[in-house]
Amino acid sequence: MKIVIGCDHAGFPLKREIADFVAGLGHAVTDVGSHTPDPVDFPDIARAVCAAVTGGAADRGLMICGTGVGAAIAANKIRGIRAAVCHDFHSAHQAVEHDDVNVMCVGAQIVGPWLARDLVAAYLAAEFEPSEDFKRRVDKLAQLEREG
Repeated sequence: MKIVIGCDHAGFPLKREIADFVAGLGHAVTDVGSHTPDPVDFPDIARAVCAAVTGGAADRGLMICGTGVGAAIAANKIRGIRAAVCHDFHSAHQAVEHDDVNVMCVGAQIVGPWLARDLVAAYLAAEFEPSEDFKRRVDKLAQLEREG
């Protein structure tokens, strides 16, 4: 898969390790920043990550900030994005399997590198389960997006 990764300054120390891990799994990785530990606004990084996903340059996105919350809020403002904060293994794979999440957000101040690797591996290995129930619910999410 083609994966785009981005972070703010709080996620900067973890991002390189996760990008290397994802590449080691055999995925192509595009890093859209931040490229320094200097303060940066996470909505700008969310825009870059999500543009790659919605534009087809990436199959899925990863965002790393302090808690993952701000990144998820920003990403979910962008049409076509379904982002979720995942800090446990079950959510990391079920978000894709049931909700077709295409951007996973992780809090570098919440999880350590070893757990982040497990979460990312689960997220990237998961596939959307195309049952009628899950397809209907994801379609309703798209409808909410169009109406909002």
